Amino acid sequence: MKTVITSSGENNLAQFDKRFGRAAWFCVFDEETKETIFIKNTNTNSSNGAGTKAAEQIVSMNVQKVISGDFGPKAKDLLDKFNVQMVIIQDNDVTVQGIIEKLTT
Repeated sequence: MKTVITSSGENNLAQFDKRFGRAAWFCVFDEETKETIFIKNTNTNSSNGAGTKAAEQIVSMNVQKVISGDFGPKAKDLLDKFNVQMVIIQDNDVTVQGIIEKLTT
C-alpha cells in the first residue's frame, strides 16, 4: 500500500505539514518495500483550489491513503470518489519519520 504524508520538506526528518493543499512536499511511503520518495506539491501557490488540485495530484500517484491535518470539502469529495483513505493528524510537532514509524509498528 502506498501512503502520502504531507511534509514541509523533502526528507524524512522534515516536519509533518497539516495543510493538505498548501504542503510543500508529498512523501510517498510504500508500506511493502519501505521506500520513500518526495514529490513537490505543484499547487502550493495556487490562488484558489489548491486542495482540489493537490487531490488530483494525489489521485494521479495511485496511492491508497493520505495523512494530513485537514482536507477541504472539495478535496475530500475527490479523494472519496477515488477511494483514497484520509487520515487526519492534529500533532504539529511530529516528523515524517515519526509518522512512518507509527505506520510500520
